[in-house]
Amino acid sequence: MSASWIWVYQTDDFYRELVEHRRVIRVLALSGGYSRAEANARLARNPGIIASFSRALTEGLTVTQDDREFDAVLDETIGTIAEASRT
Repeated sequence: MSASWIWVYQTDDFYRELVEHRRVIRVLALSGGYSRAEANARLARNPGIIASFSRALTEGLTVTQDDREFDAVLDETIGTIAEASRT
């Protein structure tokens, strides 16, 4: 088994053939340097693909946040990425 990652492409549903291929288990998309909001929007327009957003996941987190602020930002971030992956 091998793994490859893709970027969330500008063309909606660009990877449909790949997603539907009988030998493909799961397709993961990187955020591609887009903001979390833009990467989520692009991901939501590409059904069957889930997020592998490391940079977008940490967007908005800072070392100056207390635990409650940090957790709140992280919870909201995970929620928006998970929602975009549900398409």
